[in-house]
Amino acid sequence: MEIAGPMVELVKIVLAPIRKCWKYHRGSSGYMKILNDKLEALKCRKEDRELRLRAELLPGKKSKKEVELWFAKVEKINLEIEAIQRKFENLKYFYRACFGNIVFKKIRDVEELYEKGVFPDGLVEDIPHFGDLLPTTTLEGETTTKRKMREIWACLMGDEVRKVGVYGMGGIGKTTTMKHINNCILEHKDKFDNVIWVTVSKSSTLIRLQDAIACKLGLNISRFEDETRRAGLLYDSLIRKKRFVLILDDLWEVYRLEDVGIPEPTPENGCKLVLTTRSLDVCRGMSCKSIRMELLSKQEARNLFLNTVGRDVLCDPNLEAIMNEFVEECGCLPLAIITVAGSLKGIVDYCEWKTSLEELKASIEGDTKMGSTVLEHLKFSYERLSDKKLQDCLLYCALYPEDARIYREELIEYLIDEGIIDGLKSRQARFEKGHSMLNKLENACLLEGLVDDDKVKYVKMHDLVRDMSLQITSANPKFLVQAGVGLRDIPDAERWEEGLVRVSLIRNNISHIQSAASPRCPGLLTLMLNYNMLKNIPDGFFSLMNSLKVLDLSYTSIENLPKSVSDLENLTALLVRRCERLKYVSSLANLRALRRLDCSYTGITEVPEGVDFLVNLRYLNLESRNLHMLPDGVLPKLSNLQCLLLCHNFFNILKVKGEELASLRKLETFKGSLYDINHFNTYISSLEERGLANYVIKVGYQFYEYDDVYQFRRHKKAIILTQCDITESLPGEYPLLLPKDVELLSIRECCIVKSLCTLASFNNVTNLRSCTISICERIEYVLSSAACIVPLLQNLEELRLEDLSNLHWLIKEEIGPSSLLPPGTFSSLRNILVQYCSNLKRLFTPSLLSSLQNLEEIHVKYCKQMEEIISTSHNQNKEEGTDLFNIALPNLKVLELWGLPKLKNICNGTESLVASSLHEVSIWKCPNLMSIPFLDKEPYPPLVQSIDVHKQWWESLEWQHPNSKEALQHACKFWVQE
Repeated sequence: MEIAGPMVELVKIVLAPIRKCWKYHRGSSGYMKILNDKLEALKCRKEDRELRLRAELLPGKKSKKEVELWFAKVEKINLEIEAIQRKFENLKYFYRACFGNIVFKKIRDVEELYEKGVFPDGLVEDIPHFGDLLPTTTLEGETTTKRKMREIWACLMGDEVRKVGVYGMGGIGKTTTMKHINNCILEHKDKFDNVIWVTVSKSSTLIRLQDAIACKLGLNISRFEDETRRAGLLYDSLIRKKRFVLILDDLWEVYRLEDVGIPEPTPENGCKLVLTTRSLDVCRGMSCKSIRMELLSKQEARNLFLNTVGRDVLCDPNLEAIMNEFVEECGCLPLAIITVAGSLKGIVDYCEWKTSLEELKASIEGDTKMGSTVLEHLKFSYERLSDKKLQDCLLYCALYPEDARIYREELIEYLIDEGIIDGLKSRQARFEKGHSMLNKLENACLLEGLVDDDKVKYVKMHDLVRDMSLQITSANPKFLVQAGVGLRDIPDAERWEEGLVRVSLIRNNISHIQSAASPRCPGLLTLMLNYNMLKNIPDGFFSLMNSLKVLDLSYTSIENLPKSVSDLENLTALLVRRCERLKYVSSLANLRALRRLDCSYTGITEVPEGVDFLVNLRYLNLESRNLHMLPDGVLPKLSNLQCLLLCHNFFNILKVKGEELASLRKLETFKGSLYDINHFNTYISSLEERGLANYVIKVGYQFYEYDDVYQFRRHKKAIILTQCDITESLPGEYPLLLPKDVELLSIRECCIVKSLCTLASFNNVTNLRSCTISICERIEYVLSSAACIVPLLQNLEELRLEDLSNLHWLIKEEIGPSSLLPPGTFSSLRNILVQYCSNLKRLFTPSLLSSLQNLEEIHVKYCKQMEEIISTSHNQNKEEGTDLFNIALPNLKVLELWGLPKLKNICNGTESLVASSLHEVSIWKCPNLMSIPFLDKEPYPPLVQSIDVHKQWWESLEWQHPNSKEALQHACKFWVQE
């Protein structure tokens, strides 16, 4: 009995792990199901967070570091579970016991990650932003404008005046002056923390003013209707801006700051308010110190005229004399001078100047109102346009709301639809003609050319130029323009006159059309109802608009297209873009004149009936995540197609056959997917005889993040391959054909050969700028020195390598006579991203260093074997003469190193590693990295603005120049230790 007790305990000890093992063995399949279920839930949460992030990523916002890290961890664990799944399926029955323990632990990891994905405080944070630098004209010498600037500046720099009102007639230079003030504030950051420029408008209301300010703050208040609630949100956001200058340009009404949500400027909060207006009453009503803008002196007006028209006129005494008369007629008003002088630019004939002067005098004779006089000056410039089509182009711009951004390509599409741009065969030629017309209007100072944050060009109309255009269109040609004025219903029947040519009701709050009767407008060419809440349109509404060419219902809530649309036989453009509730489109078979059809991002699930009858169609956009099938035989019937857009930005469902696409001989722009690599190669081979001006050609299913879409926008010619088998080929042939002019190549989750060298022939690919390779398990190296592709290596600007588990080299340097890389290898490379490449130990070899002079960004993340960023231990160092004591990356601006547990050195053994342009450094979870040679300098890189690190790690670094550490302390942003 004495032995029994210990024996029982021994048996328990032995059986405990056996029971546990049996538990895992018996439940391994169940655990795998639980793991997969948990992973699906995690993926759903990730998709939810991605959608939420897109909604929150407004201007002035960026995603939080913890959010980016969470997304990265979800991607990583997803890859790990896929590997577990593959191993589990191939594992023998009796080995599953040990494997069950791994699965069980992974379940807990997924649950933990799921819980961390809540982010109650939001996904984004403010980007530090002091203000926007605004485009201005140069001010030379002592001028009236400069004197007024000094007066305004004194009010801003002093403590006595908190609110300034700059007033004066239209076109006198208020906005120009304040743009200079805005830029001066940006140069004096000691006085203010933020400068916020908000353009108001003549048709502004309290709600619209609040929206305009919120937009500049990156704040979304559109979902709130209560003005007080909106004001509270604005107030809170502005208070957090601390000492701000708020500039309200072109204010027409008096508002109480409390009602808007603007904190009252006081000496305590250090804030200032500046407004520009045409009315002294507005200045007084807002309790501002009033500063009146004055007309130019005669000499200033003369100089402005000369600077605009060109000083060559001084060479001709006769032209100089007439010029002085022009200046006199313009009344020293800057806008009048600029527009009149702009219309005479490049003209040197005396008789033409004399005739123009007489026409100008006649146009303003007898008018005593200065405002009307200004419009007459502008009208003179309009009439001086050499081409009626230029005049029509300018008038078309008046269809947009006041102060609207008029994107060039959108406007040119309209001009093509109406026939204002015609007579040219190719789409590219028509767009070039459109850009040329807009350039002429900019040169005549009737439009202002600008570029948005995404480098997309647009134009704006000065409000006086728009007033002039609307004055012209009140007679002939006759327009009805009620754009962006808050309408809740369409204008009354008496406003729909028979002589109307164009009607614009853009950006209103129209939700229903009450009258079932069709407006009698037999000559109407364009009707714009886009950007409204419109839900239903009576079936017969368009029945008396027989001449209609352009119908734009985009961004509305319509559910069905009215039947009367089917009878518009002269219609050339039907646009229902982003009508997400639109489920049904009646037959389009009768619309034989139709040249542009845009059904993108709608709710329709089938191609509209009768599309195959639209033989004149030039533009077809069916981008949608709801449209699944394009019937066979439709595309070959549309032989005149020049632009075909078939795939959604993020989802890619609709596919076409290579031979059908190849039948479209006039196609210039294509964005869509082919069924497989064989169809892809068939189509690409057909392009050898002709090219495409723009394309995004895809194979496989894709879901893209916003950074991917941004990449596609930057490049006009892209190839995207996902989940494809690109290994099979005939002997002596490559498995993949590529267009010679491709600019972006993305290969994801593809079964490919071990390097790009054996994938496709790149010898004729001379324009590739961006290359992405991700989740391709077979690839061992990107390129080889033995098979170098010189044009590719010398022109590539961006390289992204992601989730390449078998990648060992960036460029495999072979031994022998072909081992040396050609001169200029990667000489154009600006940005490299390498992440989740678990077998890559070194990024750059010594032979590459002399070529990386244009490199601007290095991002290396989660490469668990990475030991060095720049290798200095290669055998070829001495042979090639690489100077390891003087390595320079003169243009490097960003260095980001995350999750590299074995990284010991950025560049080992170098005494002089120079990166004089370095702006940002971000290092996280690199425990064995003990120095940052780029920063360990005296003097340290002068442009460094941000160093994101853990404080404990920063304190543990070894420094050869300790003073550099102290000098850089101001740029450090320490992360919270996990």
